[in-house]
Amino acid sequence: MLLDINGKMVSATEECVGPMRLTQEPIQVLLVFAKEDSQSDAFWWACDRAGFRCNIARTPESAVECFLDKHHEIIVIDGRHSRYFEPETVCRLIRATKPSENTVILAVVPQKPPDQDEPSVLPLLCAGFSRRFVENSSVSACYNELIQIEHGEVRCQFKLRACHAIFTALEQCQEAVEITSEDHVIQYVNPAFERMMGYHKGELIGKELTELPKSDRNRADLLDTINTCIKKGKEWQGIYYARKKSGESMQQHVKITPVTGQGGKIRHFVAIKRPHIDNNNQVHKFNKEERCSGEHSQSECNSLHHRDRRKDSIDARSLSSRGSDAPSLQNRRYSSVARIHSMTIEAPITKVINIINAAQESSPVTVAEALDRVLEILRTTELYSPQLASKEDDPHTNDLVGGLMSDGLRRLSGNEYVFCKNMSQSQLAIPITLNDVPPSIAEMLNDEECWEFNILELEAATHKRPLTYLGLKIFTSFGVCDFLNCSEATLRSWLQLMEASYHSSNSYHNSTHAADVLHATAYFLRKERVKNNLDQLDEVAALIAATVHDVDHPGRTNSFLCNAGSELAILYNDTAVLESHHAALAFQLTVRDSKSNIFKNIDRNQFRTLRQAIIDMVLATEMTRHFEHVSKFVNSINKPMAAIEETSTSSVNSDCEGQANNRNSPENRLLIKRMLIKCADVANPCRPLELCIEWAGRISEEYFAQTDEEKRQGLPVVMPVFDRNTCSVPKSQISFIDYFITDMFDAWDAFASLPGLVEHLSENYKYWKRLDEMKCKSLRPPPPS
Repeated sequence: MLLDINGKMVSATEECVGPMRLTQEPIQVLLVFAKEDSQSDAFWWACDRAGFRCNIARTPESAVECFLDKHHEIIVIDGRHSRYFEPETVCRLIRATKPSENTVILAVVPQKPPDQDEPSVLPLLCAGFSRRFVENSSVSACYNELIQIEHGEVRCQFKLRACHAIFTALEQCQEAVEITSEDHVIQYVNPAFERMMGYHKGELIGKELTELPKSDRNRADLLDTINTCIKKGKEWQGIYYARKKSGESMQQHVKITPVTGQGGKIRHFVAIKRPHIDNNNQVHKFNKEERCSGEHSQSECNSLHHRDRRKDSIDARSLSSRGSDAPSLQNRRYSSVARIHSMTIEAPITKVINIINAAQESSPVTVAEALDRVLEILRTTELYSPQLASKEDDPHTNDLVGGLMSDGLRRLSGNEYVFCKNMSQSQLAIPITLNDVPPSIAEMLNDEECWEFNILELEAATHKRPLTYLGLKIFTSFGVCDFLNCSEATLRSWLQLMEASYHSSNSYHNSTHAADVLHATAYFLRKERVKNNLDQLDEVAALIAATVHDVDHPGRTNSFLCNAGSELAILYNDTAVLESHHAALAFQLTVRDSKSNIFKNIDRNQFRTLRQAIIDMVLATEMTRHFEHVSKFVNSINKPMAAIEETSTSSVNSDCEGQANNRNSPENRLLIKRMLIKCADVANPCRPLELCIEWAGRISEEYFAQTDEEKRQGLPVVMPVFDRNTCSVPKSQISFIDYFITDMFDAWDAFASLPGLVEHLSENYKYWKRLDEMKCKSLRPPPPS
């Protein structure tokens, strides 16, 4: 319980806006103190006195984990002893999470001697702190600080969250809503109002109601009657003619409610409007066109309310004739039309469904039934995922695609595959500086910009540490250290940490694969059209994403982990399990130690933008949305680009420039980055033949090992065709190229101009085809007899 301003005891949950509760019971506080001392104890007892729930975290990692679990309203971070952790780093970590936008973060700072100047609070604010608290182990001082925060920032955040929810509801509601100031200046209109009146909100907001055209069909004294009523603070409700942007008069049922603010003064007017129609689409005629609350009895109010509710219902029978030989089908279509016409969210798929429903109304029964089947298909969320043929048609394609594109939720009780992270590889010997790279390796890296660069030779020369060496070369050439404002030593430590976090025991998903994807990413980024469409932040995000995109990969697919009930599958709800883990672990490892934190010197906003771009690219490597990403790229990038090139000779230059600028929009840059890392991730079939063969052998071995383990543990076999005793590697490669690679690289080549890659792909495909025609199941043809 708390004291209000008049000394009355009130609960922390009693403050509300209308019927919406603003606060939750009780306030939650997180104390981040590495060591227990009198200051942490004082905050603990202050929380107890205030009735707040309190948690204590000792490390940055546990602080983030606890916050993501509890979503505390107040976080207190000890900033007095940087030897345990850097408070600014902890704050940035928490601010990088979405729930933190509504959290107040307090920095506890040490007391300064009287002869020292007061330090600036700006560094704390820039790091994401809301305010600071000079250390004081008095419980009363801590209690007062927490109570001030609760009554100030916390309650403001609750109000903002409540307002956000209310405006979200307004944006989605079917009735038109218009909010004006006390001087009748339009402050807000919702999408339903825009649709009903034909205006865009930008044409309305900031204008006085008197500036808008009026209908001449209203009674002369109606406006005076309305103003007289609402200026008294009373609600007005009645029938009113409004003029749409098109000039057409529209009869509406209108309810205008005054909103009273501090001091009892009217601050806003809220008008709710809806078309005034009945079931037969005829205009109602009322003897009284307006009424003011307080001037009518409750029975009249209820009667009008029920009449209005009936008027708003849609009679499906009035939407079309019943001349059909299939009444059950027609009835189903009527109800469907009624539901669709009552929807207010105009998503593209909704528009498509509306068009199909409209076409059904005038179609023969056979066509209408076919369109019903179309609607059933459109209702699925997997609109971009092709449906596979039967197993008998092509078992290699079915197994490969099914294993890569499904979440594999085929449960067997009692089987647990607990995936434990192994960080023991970090004892690897490492180079000290880039200049200390052995001459043989340095010479090898001179060819890094060529597509034919042999990453496997680098793997052998570096004793399975190609990522660190190649990363140093590529990151230096792209100026990553300058962009991140970090030293080469920090970058080197980070690359070594990431490489050590890959599993060298995996035949495919190891640091050599990461280095290969990094090489392909850098190669793509140097292409003229890619370079012209991305900025430096995009480039840095792409290089980092390529480096970490498979970090700590267990050598098993998402389907396997889901079927086995692994800890990761449970943590990520069987959705993009590995990709989510790669992205999350990469950031956890990076910020854990200042020596390897390449983000420690960039500002908060830049970090959040960069972090979001990296996460998005890593998640794009998940195969379940493969066709969605490729289709969006083709439709949003390739087709408009082809149109620009087609008309560039005959169109006005400014038009072409406008279309080109549209390709540089954030949305389209996102699609380009996703396509870039997807192509880099599976570029093996586009490498020179010897590299292609080696990578095919490595991925096959990893799939064979998974099938072996599935059989050992009694788990569902995700890809039965990958049985090491019966599998045809050429068939699996042919299926992979046909299903995933050809279309994607055709689209990427059309954008980035990569004829060499397409040529390699064609030659490699012919190689696998020849082996298959020879009935050869291995990587290479048998030696001549």
